[in-house]
Amino acid sequence: MTGGGTSGGSARNRVGDFPTLVGEARNWPAVLNALEGDVYEAEETLARGRAEEIAAWGRRHTDWIPPSNLGPLPDDLRERAARLLQHQLAVAEALVEKITQSQKQRDVAARMSYAPTRPVASFIDRAL
Repeated sequence: MTGGGTSGGSARNRVGDFPTLVGEARNWPAVLNALEGDVYEAEETLARGRAEEIAAWGRRHTDWIPPSNLGPLPDDLRERAARLLQHQLAVAEALVEKITQSQKQRDVAARMSYAPTRPVASFIDRAL
């Protein structure tokens, strides 16, 4: 696999991408390289463990659309694409798990900070 954690591939092709970027996908290996780069970037974000960055990845909800100008995926790239899909699904599952875990921690923290205050003991001096 290639990609090595770099994203920003010129071969991106998502809903919302600029039309000029869609046309830059010239071959399937370039498309797969860009997708693999995105997956590695997501893994690096997970490894850093910063909740804000992980949540930002979770908000990326644009769907990928296969480029229409490249024709069908060549047979010699099908296995690579299948492995990439499995990798993407595993990373997506890990992202969801981290986001859910972070939300639960925030909920607990919010309940603790808004909980009613504990009663304060009061002592009455009966000798008076």
